[in-house]
Amino acid sequence: MKNIAFLSFGHWSDTPHSQTRSASDVLHQSIDLAVAAEEIGVDGAYYRVHHFARQLASPFPLLAAVGAKTSRIEIGTGVIDMRYENPLYMAEDAGAADLISSGRLQLGISRGSPEQVIDGYSYFGYRPTEGEDHAAMARRHTEVLLGVLEGEGFAQPNPRPMFPNPPGLLRVEPYSQGLRQRIWWGAGSRDTAEWAADKGMNLMSSTLLTEDTGVPFHQLQAEQIERFRKRWADVGHDFEPRVSVSRSIFPIVNATDRAYFGTAGGGSDQVGMIDGGIARFGKTYAGEPDQLVKDLAEDGAIAAADTLLLTIPNQLGVDYCAHVLDSLIRYVAPELGWR
Repeated sequence: MKNIAFLSFGHWSDTPHSQTRSASDVLHQSIDLAVAAEEIGVDGAYYRVHHFARQLASPFPLLAAVGAKTSRIEIGTGVIDMRYENPLYMAEDAGAADLISSGRLQLGISRGSPEQVIDGYSYFGYRPTEGEDHAAMARRHTEVLLGVLEGEGFAQPNPRPMFPNPPGLLRVEPYSQGLRQRIWWGAGSRDTAEWAADKGMNLMSSTLLTEDTGVPFHQLQAEQIERFRKRWADVGHDFEPRVSVSRSIFPIVNATDRAYFGTAGGGSDQVGMIDGGIARFGKTYAGEPDQLVKDLAEDGAIAAADTLLLTIPNQLGVDYCAHVLDSLIRYVAPELGWR
């Protein structure tokens, strides 16, 4: 059995071929797709977060709206860039979204991806301290967030408050019990996966890895997952971690699928440069269901993960994205033992 979720990048563009012409379109369609996915039997709705781009950015209003419109499906991010975040304000927003959804929030966070602007986090008021780089700043923000989500009081109360306080130091509110164990770190390397295990975060293996050892992407990713689980066991956390991988998978079951993705499958991994370093990207899976079953059965990282995030072409609209999800749940997942 596997948890199967969709991951939306939330693009919009005012072009004739896009069904998301505006930010309003993307936000409303994101909610509608989550509702449709829950009806189909999909397990999760996840959203990317990018700043200064025509993509989804502020996740918590969207997550709260999805949580209010659904009853079963997990809601999450993949991922929030912690360079941009005030950890205490984020803890309040996350607590509210988790309570609205009755504990269904799965919060993916990370150092973030290459940006649209130079040092975009500085416009949000955040800069690395002396001796830090931007990655270390993201980890510092993350450690503060994790500490706050433990729920222990830390703030000295006013002796003459406007409203009565409980005894002792105060924590940020609203607080949602259990959210701390539903934080995921988006790891782009084997080393950062081990850091996530040290900190007691679930692993959200990235859509790319910022290293290349010459082996196929899925093998490198499977090694990353193995190292994460080993480190987790060595540290001895008191709960079992979850692991997700992201894939582009398109079952071709009709003429429309063939027109969109008939030539997309059968390729290989890509190797490129990200932020001046080498990176390996996974391939797209597209084909008839029988062929997909064979190809996906050989993907070692999918086999090692408990959660599969399906990247969806959100600009093709809710109906088509729901069709892609339904085709995978109906024709592919049962044959692989995922359902």
